[in-house]
Amino acid sequence: MKILLTGVTGQVGWELQRTLITLGEVISVGRSQMDLTQLNTIRRIIREVQPDLIINPAAYTAVDQAESEPDLVMAINGIAPGAIAEEAKRLGAAMIHYSTDYVFDGSNTTPYTEADKPNPQNVYGMTKLAGEQAIMAVGVPYLILRTSWIYGLRGKNFLLTMQKLAQEREEIRVVNNQIGAPTWSRLIAEATAQILSQARQDVSGFLTSKSGIYHLTANGQTSWYGFAKAIFDHNFQQSERKLQRLIAITSKEYPTAASRPAYSLLNSQKLSNTFGLVLPEWQRSLELVLTDIED
Repeated sequence: MKILLTGVTGQVGWELQRTLITLGEVISVGRSQMDLTQLNTIRRIIREVQPDLIINPAAYTAVDQAESEPDLVMAINGIAPGAIAEEAKRLGAAMIHYSTDYVFDGSNTTPYTEADKPNPQNVYGMTKLAGEQAIMAVGVPYLILRTSWIYGLRGKNFLLTMQKLAQEREEIRVVNNQIGAPTWSRLIAEATAQILSQARQDVSGFLTSKSGIYHLTANGQTSWYGFAKAIFDHNFQQSERKLQRLIAITSKEYPTAASRPAYSLLNSQKLSNTFGLVLPEWQRSLELVLTDIED
């Protein structure tokens, strides 16, 4: 299997580059090689590589900044995935793409399933939904994997931000009324590799029969405050320094440019039923990440 992987400098892309190597030849490209705002470049590279599978974790993910540059965000998140899908179909290839819990408005009280109607409340969510729709309209064999609250040891994410703030401040205020499931970037990459390992050599045929949207998040739920508390409970058990005050606040007390869903839990049962994947509790993944840091 020849795999073209985009976004290799991002959190998920970097992990995918490591997990996919046992499945075939992986050609990895970052923004400097394949700028997703340049459709001609996208098409040229895909035609040169001639992959059997294109995996696209690349995205514009700065949620608040997205509000001030919607055209750029739409180019990367909404238009480019459609162009990638068109080129994949032209080659007889398949596609895996990643999306977000932010396609929903947060009004649910039970975890969102793939059958629930999206209603994004910010530019990031709107453009990610547009990317989903563009891929589905092409008719290429595809998986769209929606995930949430991604963190890891690279890039910009909540875990690294909290660790930095813990070194700088004695008091940290964190929102306690937004609910979701923190999901380790490595979990996403490993789940993707496990799905593909079932395809053997015929990835297009395999994904043709499985094409659709799937939710892929760690199990369990928490708030951003609960996530922060779990990080600090571990960190400060391992050090003499103590964080004096972690303070729970509401989203109204921490206004942001982009509106965020109050409840964005995703139900991953369809993924488990289809591919036999058992996803861990978010606390277990976090423990593994923090142990990695210590090592």
